[in-house]
Amino acid sequence: MTRFRLALVAISTALAATACAHHAGADDHAGHDSMPASTTPSASRDAAQQAAGLPAGAADAQSRLANSPRHGEWVVVKVGSDSVRAWIVYPQVSTKAPVVVVVHEIFGLSSWVRGVADQLAADGFIAIAPDLLTGKIAPNLDDSTLKMQGPALISTLDAADVQKKLDAVAQYAMSQPAAEKKYGIVGYCWGGGVSFAHAAHAGTSPEFGASVVYYGTPPSADQLPNVHAPVLGLYGGTDARIALTVPGTDSAMKALGRTYEHTIFPGAAHGFLRAQTQDDGSIMQANLDATKQAWPATIAWFRKYLK
Repeated sequence: MTRFRLALVAISTALAATACAHHAGADDHAGHDSMPASTTPSASRDAAQQAAGLPAGAADAQSRLANSPRHGEWVVVKVGSDSVRAWIVYPQVSTKAPVVVVVHEIFGLSSWVRGVADQLAADGFIAIAPDLLTGKIAPNLDDSTLKMQGPALISTLDAADVQKKLDAVAQYAMSQPAAEKKYGIVGYCWGGGVSFAHAAHAGTSPEFGASVVYYGTPPSADQLPNVHAPVLGLYGGTDARIALTVPGTDSAMKALGRTYEHTIFPGAAHGFLRAQTQDDGSIMQANLDATKQAWPATIAWFRKYLK
């Protein structure tokens, strides 16, 4: 890779460094600020989303989970001398299924993230969502409390420890009788950056098949050569700082001969998959339009590289 291309990635990464790690700018987190814990779900709206095979927005996630026909449960996974809580959901299929690890946003393991795992199971995958704030925050907190406490606690996490926990939950899920020995990873905002970093961490592991990055930053330039699995990046058009990382990442990945496909959705905000509705329950059309394209692309990516 040329020094010029490395410099592009380094500059892009620096520009985006605060976009998912901090809550500094309202423009960066327009989607995050629309996390309606108390909005009354619209049954007709969620029914339409469900019929379209889309995950629920934050306003409807709890209702969707309560009515899901799929089996989901809390598990505790050993990580060396430590452990991590995780929510695992199984698809209603008769054959073995590949695994998808779901990495939460800076708000921790909210009901919306568990709803994403449930939708992945509806699409035929065993989905496992680790609570990477295990031991730092009380379990089973409501979403509004997670919103207040999560961001500061996320900043205290050690990146290497996070990757060890992701390894452990992936191995746990793949050890289940209904699982194939193949997994992918998807993450959102902070978790999007973590899911990209996991591709570098996993390297050439035959068990790791693909990463999907929702509005997350790329690894540092020196780590990009370690990415071997295909990466799909999905970004909001108004999410300026994150979007700035895309050209440099694309150039660097092409120079390395790696697979990196990306889409920037016009008008969509950071956090668009969750923020499909506003606090008053009204539709955020650009975010919904992005969701209608991004989610099928996510499922197609995993079906292509995990099955």
